[in-house]
Amino acid sequence: MRRLPALAVAFGVLLTLLAASPALASSYRYWSFWDGGAKGPWAYATQGTAARPADGTVEGFRFAVSKDAGDRASRPRTDADFAAVCAGTPAVDGKKRVALVIDFGVPEDSPSGETPPQAGPRTACAQVAPDATTAEALASVAKPLRYNSAALLCAISGYPAQGCGEPLAEGAHEEPKAAPGGDGGPSAGLLAGIAAVAALAAAAVWQSRRRSR
Repeated sequence: MRRLPALAVAFGVLLTLLAASPALASSYRYWSFWDGGAKGPWAYATQGTAARPADGTVEGFRFAVSKDAGDRASRPRTDADFAAVCAGTPAVDGKKRVALVIDFGVPEDSPSGETPPQAGPRTACAQVAPDATTAEALASVAKPLRYNSAALLCAISGYPAQGCGEPLAEGAHEEPKAAPGGDGGPSAGLLAGIAAVAALAAAAVWQSRRRSR
């Protein structure tokens, strides 16, 4: 049972490290993605921009600071209505039409030094190949797009110019300070420390069980 104090210390250190990590902040600034069907309501998209929307549907994007994926405050600020968005785009054989609602958000959610390129949501009707993805439909009407190395959509029509899904401190709308050489996430040293403490805790549990047999 001598391992129990070590186990308690290990978990204590682990919790301290996790609490200090900026990656575990409660809010993130990013482009959220929504499915609108043909005429709403908005539902948080679960497949990402690699999904292949059906002809006659609406896809929405909103740039905002959100606490969770389904945060109602981060939904596009206009209704999903395919007929209204694509009324001026006639159907063409061999193509599908996808209505897009692009909401650049509000100034208080903008990264430091940037402002939304327009105040209200923008709508566009993308006419693309039948098997086109949401990403391809979006690229046809709202270039330039920017993605990070994990294929996370970071910018639409060049907004924002920098950053991608930054974690924010509780109640703050400012960029977290990055560790030297970092990007606002946990440093490599912190991650290594967490991994080491987790390994120590696991070893302590194993030793405790072994001794009790």
